[in-house]
Amino acid sequence: MRLVKTIPFLLSLGVALGSASAFALPNDRDQPIRIQADNAHLDDKQGVATYTGDVIITQGSMVIKGNTVTMTRAANGDIDVVTSVGNLAYFEQQQSAAKADKMKGWAVTIQYQAQKDIVILTDRAKVENEGNTTEGEKIVYNTKTQVATAGRGGNVTAPRQRIDMVIQPKKKAE
Repeated sequence: MRLVKTIPFLLSLGVALGSASAFALPNDRDQPIRIQADNAHLDDKQGVATYTGDVIITQGSMVIKGNTVTMTRAANGDIDVVTSVGNLAYFEQQQSAAKADKMKGWAVTIQYQAQKDIVILTDRAKVENEGNTTEGEKIVYNTKTQVATAGRGGNVTAPRQRIDMVIQPKKKAE
């Protein structure tokens, strides 16, 4: 009987999480979400799902990994925040069908704020895409405006005085 009450919660998490991949492959959001973990705790009343133990979440080309992944939903049933914590938490996603390269990110904490279209990587943060890299205490990326900000992170285990970026030259058409 408890599973029957949980199914609508899981379905709403799955549907809403699919909207997180707006700047990825067009069919990622239509793919099923697979969650693998050692343990799961679902609080349907509070709208919180917590997965622990080598968590791997996949949907199409998107992969999220962490020791603990927590998903919360907003009052309307959509995903509000997905937080992955690990040593290091990881995400990857193919950005274009024309390019096999995947955007990859690592940090102690990776938080996706779905309602605000923001991804925040905190503590030992690093993002790679097409040979370009950005490293810092904190990297904030707005998926809607495609604007990234990197800098100090506050409560971090590995303080850095400065950010470090490597930008590859554009390849000229032959």
